[in-house]
Amino acid sequence: MHTRRIANFEVSAIGLGCMNLSHAYGVPPSPEQGERVLLAALDAGVTLFDTAALYGFGANEELVGRVLKKHRQQFTLCSKGGMAGVKGEDGVMRRVIDGRPATLRRNCEDSLRRLGTDVIDLYYLHRWDKKVPIEDSVGEMSRLIEEGKVRALGLSEVSAGTLRKAAAVHPIAAVQTEYSLWTRNPEIAVLAACRELGTAFVAFSPLARAYLTGRLTDVTALDAKDIRRPMPRFSAEHYPRNLSLLSGFQALAQEAGCTPAQLALAWLLAQGEDILPIPGTTSVEHLHEDLAAADLPLPADVIARAGELINQRTVSGPRYPAQATQEVDTEEFAG
Repeated sequence: MHTRRIANFEVSAIGLGCMNLSHAYGVPPSPEQGERVLLAALDAGVTLFDTAALYGFGANEELVGRVLKKHRQQFTLCSKGGMAGVKGEDGVMRRVIDGRPATLRRNCEDSLRRLGTDVIDLYYLHRWDKKVPIEDSVGEMSRLIEEGKVRALGLSEVSAGTLRKAAAVHPIAAVQTEYSLWTRNPEIAVLAACRELGTAFVAFSPLARAYLTGRLTDVTALDAKDIRRPMPRFSAEHYPRNLSLLSGFQALAQEAGCTPAQLALAWLLAQGEDILPIPGTTSVEHLHEDLAAADLPLPADVIARAGELINQRTVSGPRYPAQATQEVDTEEFAG
């Protein structure tokens, strides 16, 4: 597989987002199936694995650690802190954004234990806690590097301005934000800031949470706890309009001799050598389909036509509901 760079790490051009093996899209697959996907990714040449303290409230890190621990030298391990599960007085675990230095240190140490490793290669601030100056959060994360617990730092869902403030404290190896044909927010400012600072861009949800695969036609069948349910683009108001864009996209993929998912990933890879998509899947078959996009020689006109079909002007509905929009620091398109 082709490779790309994050700081000093040379990694597969397409990584694996591990979240949905434990979290987010309804009932997760069995641990046995999660293990099959992780090992198949490793066997296929994936060398970038991305998890977080939040995913499954630690269960995802435990899965990744258990399955991949004996292969630790073969891949770059990424995790995130600053947003994790906290048990309330009622005994219920809830997601909490907390960027205070002491919390970040505790998150990191908990992640190291669950992952069964001495060091996390790339450690992200999962969300900027707007009650804590970014300089304070990144300053503490830089001390984790000094102590040998972390090798490089990343930020997730931040604006160009926040990235620059953070980079003034310590070099930022990667910014991770949603980026795909249907989510173009990074193009407003943060991609340019990354290039200015030599920061790689890691694109999560590069297949638009399954929309760009063309297989998600009935959102009413989604599990009650699926995180897509409250997202406006998947609502009864907006999703039919978004589905109407897929016929042209599927026809273009057929013309190009690839699947819609492969076209979506190839489009993203074509946006710059500094962009690394991390699709997630619970299927070994879909994993291999996704990874094949790294070796897909598509003509520039096909890439351009894909971008004209699905973009911020043609997609209906905002990316997140109001609460989640307030929690991120990502730039928004006007109007």
